Amino acid sequence: MRGAYLGPAYGPDEVRALLDRKQIPYTVEADADARARSVAGALQANQVVGPLSGRMEFGPRSLGGRSILGNPTDAACQTRMNLQIKYRESFRPFAPSVLADDAGSYFDLDRESPHMMLVARVRRERQRPMDWAAFASGDDDLLALVNQPRSDIPAVTDVDHSARVQTVHAQDHPEFHRILTAFKVLTICAMIVNTSFSVCGEPIVCSPEDAWRCFMRTEMDMLVLGDCILRKKDQPRLKESTDWRSEYELD
Repeated sequence: MRGAYLGPAYGPDEVRALLDRKQIPYTVEADADARARSVAGALQANQVVGPLSGRMEFGPRSLGGRSILGNPTDAACQTRMNLQIKYRESFRPFAPSVLADDAGSYFDLDRESPHMMLVARVRRERQRPMDWAAFASGDDDLLALVNQPRSDIPAVTDVDHSARVQTVHAQDHPEFHRILTAFKVLTICAMIVNTSFSVCGEPIVCSPEDAWRCFMRTEMDMLVLGDCILRKKDQPRLKESTDWRSEYELD
């Protein structure tokens, strides 16, 4: 089994019909490589991107089909994605998705992890030492400790220098693999931050309308629905009559 992409998919006609019906501003980038470069460029600029492509994942992990992506080398990425997009505690770690052929350059991992279910330590030469002085002194404010950059990929490195890794092959999810490849070309970094396309307490989005609603309710910068690209700066303000944060009980 590769990737667990067993859920529904949505074609370009369905996506465009939704966007046109709601009069949502978007651009079309039909060329898959150019689209991947657009996403990679946004990630390089420390923007947060939500792609919806192909069939939805079956299981607890978003594996590129319904994911929110960020720049793992940006030290502020973890806090921003937690507070402004996931709406949860700032210290919660995120997982890295890495090109399978490059995983050994970043992690002590001797096997593939296509379903993001294995934890591996960041290679020692990439680690940065932790300053445990505040913890040792009994200071109750641990944010100064957990916000320290712990490696050269700080957004995906936990306090014990570990990470829950997804290794990505082109045959698993070609669109996601293209994004990773384009990001590597731009930055030399062969991985990106990958978290589930949802906010705290909600299930992972399934349909294009689910994804658009989550995009508009958060401070995500870009949404990619198939070959359609939506930029937050182009969108009118979302008007809702109720507080959406009360729809689901927080975890």
